[in-house]
Amino acid sequence: MIDEEKARQEARTRSKLLEGLARAERALFTRPAPKSGRAQMRFLRTREKGSTKSLAERLGVSRKTVQRYLSGASTKPNKRLKEALMQETESEWKPQLKARARQRAASSGGMVISCRAYFGFGPEGTSDAGRARGISVAVSASHAAAILAAQEGGATQSDLHDAVAEAIADTYFRQDGGGRAGLEVKFADVEWLNIAF
Repeated sequence: MIDEEKARQEARTRSKLLEGLARAERALFTRPAPKSGRAQMRFLRTREKGSTKSLAERLGVSRKTVQRYLSGASTKPNKRLKEALMQETESEWKPQLKARARQRAASSGGMVISCRAYFGFGPEGTSDAGRARGISVAVSASHAAAILAAQEGGATQSDLHDAVAEAIADTYFRQDGGGRAGLEVKFADVEWLNIAF
């Protein structure tokens, strides 16, 4: 029972981390990604070099379904298709812009992480005891590189969580190795998280 709840909490945390990274990328767009099912289908078809067959396979639908959206016969995708269209469109939209922002964050710029989560590093009854805190920190390029590499490499929820936790702990609580260099910080129960490049 406890393990199931812990697994659910870790899954929610990973989801919030991935959502934060996706929002950071969307904020870079100078022009919004296509919104309608037909426009998304058209855009994705160009990414598949005009092949409705490979687009259908990519989305997990029939070729007829793709053709109906392209012709305008269908306009409102079901929930699963709508999510697939949105995810695939955003993953393909403005790839050079996203790559440049990621490269800049990993090499020189770093990123800003804002969140509200449980942080604890001291015994109960002290001012350092664990509690929910709202924190906003500018993390270094090396930490940004570790977070982005973990995400791109399909890291487990634990690895991605650890990369973000280490970045926040090192920057905010340890002051980049200052007087609290060996401090262990617990990072859990993420209520919300935003990332900016």
